[in-house]
Amino acid sequence: MAGVFDSHRHIGVLPTYPFYGGPPIQADINARATVAALLADLDAEGTERALVVPNYGVPDPNIAFNLNELCLEAAATDDRIRAGLWVSARPDDEARTTAALKLASEPGVRALKLSFLLGGRPTDPACRPLLDQIFGVARDRGLVVHVHTSPGGSSDIDEVGQLVEWYADTVAVHLVHLGGGVSGHMKLIGGRFFDWVAAGKRVYTDTSWAIGFAARWMVAEIEKRGLGHDRLLFASDEPWGDHAGELARLRAAVGDGELGRAVFQHTCESLYD
Repeated sequence: MAGVFDSHRHIGVLPTYPFYGGPPIQADINARATVAALLADLDAEGTERALVVPNYGVPDPNIAFNLNELCLEAAATDDRIRAGLWVSARPDDEARTTAALKLASEPGVRALKLSFLLGGRPTDPACRPLLDQIFGVARDRGLVVHVHTSPGGSSDIDEVGQLVEWYADTVAVHLVHLGGGVSGHMKLIGGRFFDWVAAGKRVYTDTSWAIGFAARWMVAEIEKRGLGHDRLLFASDEPWGDHAGELARLRAAVGDGELGRAVFQHTCESLYD
């Protein structure tokens, strides 16, 4: 399939870090430090468009915030790239988030990236003022809020799903990783995602990091329910995901018909282009 649009990948190289009490490591071995290296990847893959967000994972928010400039550079360098800016709802990150939001009007910016892996919690009242500010900017500028999901803790669907309830009437919310893990897949695909779509919420998801059964189940539910065909996106999540593997798995699930064209091209184009 020509013209694949990637709705979620990262740029930037992280420092080594002793995760889980082990020695300092760098697991994201395909991380790219420069725009030129990123563009070479897009060329090799045949990727026609990509939303690029800061790389993160090491528990230092400054690293992700500082990579916003590299995302802007990437978007300014090549029209294939759209930028997502790192923001945070943690009260400790207020000054940095305010500065990041001032960049939202820069050319090529199409999303605000929000993750609670580095701290904060959607349902923590202390985070609500910055959440209101982030989603307010997204609403006023027509941006997507791009939210990490993973099972348990502050990134669980029970937590980040509240963002859909509170804000997705007027702001597009992209829940990456299809809820994250078995529990997240079951919560979303088992009904919650489709209930939101039926209620008119502007909610989207992608299948990066999804466990094997999830993509084909999601497609089966879309076909059975007759809705959601325009809410599913392809994402590689490089360098944390595997582009070839993610592409093959989702392509096998959706085929090359109308749904395939929506998933690999049209939905991402309408959301991020």
